[in-house]
Amino acid sequence: MNREEGVEGMKVSELFAFRNEQIKMLHLTMIAFFISFFTWFNMAPLATTMVQSSAWLTKQHMAALAILNVALTIPARIIIGMLLDKYGPRIVFSSLLIVMSIPTFIFAFGDSWSQLAISRLILSSIGASFVIGIRLVAEWFPPKSVGFAEAFYAGWGNFGSAAAAMLLPWLGLNLFAGPDGWRYAIAFTGLICLLYGLLYYALVKDTPDGKVYQRPRKIVAMEVSSWGDMIQLILWTIPLVGALGVTCWRLHGLGFISETTLYLTYAGLALLLCYQIARILEVNIPILRKGVPEDDRYKFRNVGALNSTYFANFGAELAIVSMLPAFFQMIFSLSPTSAGLIAASFAFVNLIARPMEDGYRIEWGVGKKSC
Repeated sequence: MNREEGVEGMKVSELFAFRNEQIKMLHLTMIAFFISFFTWFNMAPLATTMVQSSAWLTKQHMAALAILNVALTIPARIIIGMLLDKYGPRIVFSSLLIVMSIPTFIFAFGDSWSQLAISRLILSSIGASFVIGIRLVAEWFPPKSVGFAEAFYAGWGNFGSAAAAMLLPWLGLNLFAGPDGWRYAIAFTGLICLLYGLLYYALVKDTPDGKVYQRPRKIVAMEVSSWGDMIQLILWTIPLVGALGVTCWRLHGLGFISETTLYLTYAGLALLLCYQIARILEVNIPILRKGVPEDDRYKFRNVGALNSTYFANFGAELAIVSMLPAFFQMIFSLSPTSAGLIAASFAFVNLIARPMEDGYRIEWGVGKKSC
């Protein structure tokens, strides 16, 4: 065991010190992330209800909407990351919540396939909210505490999907009774998004007083430390764009886009890939020719390893959370409310597992630099 000397993380009791400005920023940002996931997964627990109450919606439509619900999450995180570097978490998070309330309302009251599909596609961008809060928490907490703080933020934020599974079927079937109850339940999440976006802008600061928010010299591409790392970055860019191609291919297979549209989309994605590679070369070639200072060097293979791990675990979570309520309804003939309550248990473990992870980080010697 290689325990780091002198490292003591946050204690659970500190999370209730609401007069502490650090803790206040942590809770406000956690709630923003919670609302993001609450809104993002507002369709999953109501999917079967939508089909039953609409004469023209089918299971094929819902399968396509489930794909669209995650389609822009990858490119949105890249764009949000760039905006985050330029404008800071406060403006970006509040803007994301406010803007994403619009497609939420359109989806809630849409009466055509194009309205549902386009609004759901745009709404998938709200999945980029995670990276905003991680940056803000890192600005407010020291290395010895940032792991626990980010675990608390992420655990309760992810629990927003569980809250949607538990509450929205009840809202749609009981509080807003009637064939259009699901519409008002989804619109309710959009209203929360809008109001909390305004509140977040009013109450949050990017950094503590006296600390300067550090912005990169360029925001068009990631900076690397060696020529080999630049090649790895280019190679990792391919699957980011390729994921969108797979999404379009799947929608074509379901019969929702034509073959002509599919190939036009492929061509557009190829141009996007070329543009992104050009930006990588534009940013990094001058830096590498000049030489990277030792303090700024890092191994890109570590980034690649984290990419693979995150793809495996969070990708699995998205897939399961998106279909679990409907699965329990169809397989076990449960009501939407009961199925939502059981499905919510899947995300519940986040509340315990993520803070525990920080304890293992300290115990096994992953110290301040890794934070």
